[in-house]
Amino acid sequence: MGRLRDQMEQDLRLRRYSKKTSTEYIRCMVNFTKHFMISPDQLGENEIRSFLLHLVDEKKVSPSVQKMHIASLKFFYSNTLKRPDVVQHLFYPKAHKPLPDILSMDEVVSVFDAIESIKYRAIITTAYATGMRISEVCALMCRGDIDSKRNLIHVRSGKGGKDRFVMLSQRLLLFLREYYRQSRPCGIYLFPGADPDRPISPSSVRTVFNQAVRKVGVSKKITFHSLRHYAEYPTMPSDHI
Repeated sequence: MGRLRDQMEQDLRLRRYSKKTSTEYIRCMVNFTKHFMISPDQLGENEIRSFLLHLVDEKKVSPSVQKMHIASLKFFYSNTLKRPDVVQHLFYPKAHKPLPDILSMDEVVSVFDAIESIKYRAIITTAYATGMRISEVCALMCRGDIDSKRNLIHVRSGKGGKDRFVMLSQRLLLFLREYYRQSRPCGIYLFPGADPDRPISPSSVRTVFNQAVRKVGVSKKITFHSLRHYAEYPTMPSDHI
């Protein structure tokens, strides 16, 4: 794409899209360009339709991948090329969302009991108690993000690059204080990684969570993301707090 790629990257930055979203949009436009081996400013509605049918019928992509390509095309033609008429008739695909498996209260407590490290237990408990994403919990900072006076947690650069606040229960606050007292994390992050100047990796937290799920013998298809489907903080054994 050359010049057009640079221009699209600039447009994405100007509109404050997250780095992750920007990278995906660029990748999708590169796929589109490679498919025809022609600069996208020379392509139009017919080629876009043909490309999307190629993704669905030949590549067998998932609805989420198809949706990402459509969003990228919409952005590129509407903002970078200033040709919104080319993509105004594009619609996002319907996606079937199966209901997630839900852990019983006893299973939740068992999984938490199986996590020996108070650091990992604090991360996973925070996600469970607040509905935050794993990356958001890992990125929490010691100063400014935990507002004990207003009982809020400041989530910085969440989905879509937006900040927000989530409720902080007294029980979770007490647990985080106990974690801090025992661990005394170095650096600016509440949950630092091996390098104290960087937050702990979300992948390492997922690994610990999955190991705990297997350890207690839960047969349901459960992922860390499943915790976000719970609305209430669990009744935890007293030795967890």
